Amino acid sequence: MIILGVHSGYHEASACLFDDYRMVAAVALERLTRRKIDGGRLPLEAIDECLLIAGLTRRDVDVLALGRGVFPWRYFNHFKGGRLIEGHARQLLGKEKHKSMERELVRYRRTDSATIFRGAAFIADLGFAPGTALHFFNHHLAHALPTLFHTDWEAALLYTSDGGGDNVQYSHRVFRDGRIDTLYGGDEGLLEPLRVDSLGLAYGFATQALGFRINRHEGKLTGLAAYGEPAAFERLAAHFSVGEDGQVRADFASNPAMRGFLFELAESVSREDMAASIQQVLEHFTLAAVRNLLARHAVRKLGLAGGVFGNVRLNRLLAEETGADEVFVYPAMSDQGLPAGGVLDFLLARDGLETWLNRRYRLDDLYLGRDYGANADRILGDTEGLEQISTTPVETTAELLADDKIVGIYTRGMEYGPRALGARSILAAPSDPAINDRLNERLGRSEFMPFAPVVAEADAASVFEIGALNRYTARFMTITCLVRAAWRERIPAVVHVDGTARPQIIGREQNPLYYDILARYKALTGLPVMVNTSFNVHEEPIINTPEECAQALLDNRVDFVTTAAAVYRRHGRA
Repeated sequence: MIILGVHSGYHEASACLFDDYRMVAAVALERLTRRKIDGGRLPLEAIDECLLIAGLTRRDVDVLALGRGVFPWRYFNHFKGGRLIEGHARQLLGKEKHKSMERELVRYRRTDSATIFRGAAFIADLGFAPGTALHFFNHHLAHALPTLFHTDWEAALLYTSDGGGDNVQYSHRVFRDGRIDTLYGGDEGLLEPLRVDSLGLAYGFATQALGFRINRHEGKLTGLAAYGEPAAFERLAAHFSVGEDGQVRADFASNPAMRGFLFELAESVSREDMAASIQQVLEHFTLAAVRNLLARHAVRKLGLAGGVFGNVRLNRLLAEETGADEVFVYPAMSDQGLPAGGVLDFLLARDGLETWLNRRYRLDDLYLGRDYGANADRILGDTEGLEQISTTPVETTAELLADDKIVGIYTRGMEYGPRALGARSILAAPSDPAINDRLNERLGRSEFMPFAPVVAEADAASVFEIGALNRYTARFMTITCLVRAAWRERIPAVVHVDGTARPQIIGREQNPLYYDILARYKALTGLPVMVNTSFNVHEEPIINTPEECAQALLDNRVDFVTTAAAVYRRHGRA
């Protein structure tokens, strides 16, 4: 059965494709349109890209799993009176609006998405086959399910947290004794008044208050926090609380009121102290909530998803301070991951929990974009201004890195989720403390955190504090951990102020080129890690196509580019 997952959120619209339980493609809209966090409409380009990867067409799809995002007005059937007249008038004038299904359900106090949607017309207009099934999924359930499906756990807490979805900001689910019990955050939230309690949204408002962009630059605050003191923590924390049931509460009258408070607070302290304050609030109350839930339900495995868990410092705290035996942060933790969770929700409803659990598997890699293969070398080789310098990419790239050159790696399919994991990465030497400034200048970035390291599985525990607790999730660069003291001065480019790093652990079977370059680099230098940062410039998504790779090299973003077949540079560069 071919199942297409789609989320048309206001930001991070995306699509994925499953052949029954196997995910074969996943692409965020932004990677195709080159507009950061693109959304607010159906991600048609991402839908067709996923189908192209699988060699299919829209008419081959059996099931559409849809999030309650935005859809053109004409596909809703519940409008009456003035709203109906206005909609028809806009349609005639060519000014049709998109409407949020979530907001419409909340407005009319309903949970039955299919009954307010013209499903047959939607399927026909988009070119899917008649009879294609529609399945609407809950936002937070779609976040939660992948954290269980991609583990082998027998009992766990599944905890989600973000700026909001389906009228709630959190969900708590316990898996035990062959059951998944929803404690908070199900569809009943659509029937209740919106609670103003989102730690994720508070973090976003603090991001805005410091002059950055919400839903885009929160990572800058995480980096800034290391350089400040939580001087405003008490004033901010006074507005939040956590109950024994693990529910976060706040006393703000509205989200605009919370935003206004954070803007006023930010004027009274330095930006570093403000960042440290909101980081501590996020950590303090999330830790309290998760601790209460783990203790109350006596489980020791912790699955995390939702945009809040893009915060790798928070993830480390939850791993180390809750008593959990293992933590897994779903790699596409933001709304990019919702389509995959929506498909898993459909499969759960279709097959029942026992069958669903028996089909689980741990993730090996996330190279779910289009693999351009030899075509990438054809394009790089034919691009005016570029030249091939080597057909021994492993040896040449390792030597270039040892000589402090900056090399982009382009191989396999683009990664699913926000992290570059060796298919669309920039590599550099971790021993050069100035590499951060040099590379950020070339990429137009203003980051406040060191780059991430990549390390082979066999070396991970000797360089970092890696064990059963965090090894799996560290494969996807979603958690920080301490760098062992003996290595901190040898790899300064990847060590944070607090002595931690955000490693990616790799094995050869996932990405032979990436792994072999690292192995050769270790043999040359004695260093078992390389710098890995995403292959993109400031305010642009990570590159996708060979043409974008070639342009980055022409624009001097990197010194060289390596593929599985060759190494390239600009003409005339030594």
